[in-house]
Amino acid sequence: MSIIVGYTPTPQGEAALQHAIVEARTHGHDLVLVNVSPVSEPRSSFATDEDVARVRAALDPTGLRYSIRQLVRGKDVADEIVGMATELSAALVVIGLRHRTPVGKLLLGSNSQRILLESPCPVTAVKAPHRRRDAGPSSGA
Repeated sequence: MSIIVGYTPTPQGEAALQHAIVEARTHGHDLVLVNVSPVSEPRSSFATDEDVARVRAALDPTGLRYSIRQLVRGKDVADEIVGMATELSAALVVIGLRHRTPVGKLLLGSNSQRILLESPCPVTAVKAPHRRRDAGPSSGA
């Protein structure tokens, strides 16, 4: 079986990758890293060659069987990840979530929400470690 990880070259994507590695090693599953650009021109969420090389350098020493799929087919991110999970009969999908403000917490990202609701298998949503803001004095008048 496979674990699908929705990857972007962001702290959230890195957190999802690290969690997926632990899950794959623990359960003896293959890892399928999916990086999606929903349009014909990849955006900043699309992994560059350098990002892919860094991911391979992190994955190779683990001994895990893995594949990296970069998809630019004009489909929605959630559709691609849910479709991949269905196609591979995945054991788990791992996605990264951003920290949100109290108002932002009212709305989960639409892709994340759709993956959570439509996935044919369990979904684990992880957050990147929270960066503490500088506690220095504010510059107010």
